[in-house]
Amino acid sequence: MSSFRQNAAPSRRLFLLFCAVLLVLPALLQAQTKPENPPAYDVKAHYTKYEFRIPMRDGVKLFTAVYVPKDASHAYPFLINRTPYGVDPYGPDRYRKSLGPSESFERDGFIFVFQDARGRFLSEGDFIEVTPHKENKKSAKDVDESTDCYDTIEWLLHNVPNNNGKAGILGISYDGFYTAASIINSHPALKAASPQAPVADLYMGDDAYHNGAFMLEANFGFYAIFKPRTEIAPAPEQWPHFDYGTTDGYDFYLQAGTLSNLRSRYLKDFGVYWDDQIKHSNYDDWWKARNISAFMKNVHCAVLAVGGWFDAEDLVGPGKVFQAVAKFNPDTPDTLVMGPWVHGGWAHTEGDHLGDVNFAGKHSPFFNDNVLLPFFRQYLKGEGNANLPRALMFETGTNVWRRYDSWPPKNTEPRSLYLHSSGQLSFDPPTESTASFDEYVSDPAHPVPFVNFPALGVPQTYMDADQRFAAKRPDVLVYQTAPLEDDITVSGAVAPHLWVSTSGTDSDYVVKLIDVYPEDFPNPDPNSKEVQMGGYEQLVRGEPFRGKFRNTFERPEPFVPGQPTVLNFSLPDINHTFRRGHRIMVQIQSSWFPLVDRNPQKFLNIPEATEADFQKATERVYHSKSNASALVLPVLH
Repeated sequence: MSSFRQNAAPSRRLFLLFCAVLLVLPALLQAQTKPENPPAYDVKAHYTKYEFRIPMRDGVKLFTAVYVPKDASHAYPFLINRTPYGVDPYGPDRYRKSLGPSESFERDGFIFVFQDARGRFLSEGDFIEVTPHKENKKSAKDVDESTDCYDTIEWLLHNVPNNNGKAGILGISYDGFYTAASIINSHPALKAASPQAPVADLYMGDDAYHNGAFMLEANFGFYAIFKPRTEIAPAPEQWPHFDYGTTDGYDFYLQAGTLSNLRSRYLKDFGVYWDDQIKHSNYDDWWKARNISAFMKNVHCAVLAVGGWFDAEDLVGPGKVFQAVAKFNPDTPDTLVMGPWVHGGWAHTEGDHLGDVNFAGKHSPFFNDNVLLPFFRQYLKGEGNANLPRALMFETGTNVWRRYDSWPPKNTEPRSLYLHSSGQLSFDPPTESTASFDEYVSDPAHPVPFVNFPALGVPQTYMDADQRFAAKRPDVLVYQTAPLEDDITVSGAVAPHLWVSTSGTDSDYVVKLIDVYPEDFPNPDPNSKEVQMGGYEQLVRGEPFRGKFRNTFERPEPFVPGQPTVLNFSLPDINHTFRRGHRIMVQIQSSWFPLVDRNPQKFLNIPEATEADFQKATERVYHSKSNASALVLPVLH
């Protein structure tokens, strides 16, 4: 927003107005003849499509669609997307409506390449979910995503004319995983890569588990439609729809009862991928082999990792890839971008708001045209300089972009925000010498919902939604500061340090960091939804922690009932300014349903739990001098 003062005399204002009319009149007249909606870019008019089956080193052929610019006046680089979701429409005469991340890519000119991943749709071979990387390859049969990408680029260079000898690769979500996995041991022609919202470590904070807690609703919704193929055939024109029989996911999952019931009732003979997620409930070798960030070596192409602060699926993946590239390849250009987006939001939203929270600008077009395209133009065409910092991070709360030389920023200081009795929260440590705690009863039969409306799937808006509905529940503890006297910017991972006890032998602890708006905060104008922003409790970051993993994720341990125990973990990174006059709030609870599966609050292997295993438990959170609970904030100076 901007404002200005009008101090000129009336005669001067009239003169300036007259001049302004003269300046804008030609544009106004031109606008009368300009069509309101200019025609969309015609891909078929400017590109020729080819379809190939590209042989890999083990003889398997991967189906690949290639779109080549019709203008052959100069050579073009390849821009590759490798995906398990299909490269439809299939057939040389059927064209995609768009090819690049934005129309500016199509106009700029690339040879766009779309490939069915091994074992998916028209590609031969066997599909392996989140393909493990093979570090020690002994024969041509030792293949993974890095070899498939290498062989694809090698074939393209020699078989698609008018290329300039350079290639780039990008993809979002699962395609982001394929991008990250493909750049290990990079082909010499691979010059630039942008893994976007990539799956990096599926168990540790991405789609499957968060701190040992299973992300129920997202995974069931995905595996109910993502099934093993039964034949080599094109991807369906429309993906199948799972019929829940209700509009309320909370009721659906509560009625299902257990994870085994979901499997037997609904997934039946096609739930093999679901089975892998469920039976590996600890961080075992199966998961470790699928942590692609642990193998990010010999990456010789420039990397631009991209993510959204409100990504409900793969929030931590971009940072893990970014950090891994830096660790193993210190001389490789490596940039992290995090914006005000949901999962892949830069590709399908304007990036101007999420739910009731406004971000004061259309940040998706800005990113695609002023960051992503210049990145690929620099490294694939040798044109211009993207002028990228080490980290380009959107700052929520103030709605501005920040450029950092490192991430997290070097100039942060850890400050402990302590829990106190009577729901107080402050930077002053507690002084009570005797045991001081708050308690609540956690009942798996009545878990705390993660949204306050009927929903199926995971509404992306939950990531910054108003938490007033949860604060009113008796099984949610609430702590908040006094109104802040100065802005506080938190950049990096917030680290809960909680002293807790439970009457059970296992429990979850969900920690939510919240920005509480002043009571006089203005409502939107217009306000068709009648939103009341005064006192709005915006979720900044929330994360579950399954207590039995408090010492290690490989070997869970039971709680001793009633014995105070410390929990130390981290919430995914934020870059948020709590403004002067706002309050900082922390909410603590033991369920977040059905976003997270219910903990029976009994020490056992939860996928094997029966309905009789679920029990109430009394949870305590301590805040005395000797058992001080706090959230450690990386505060920017």
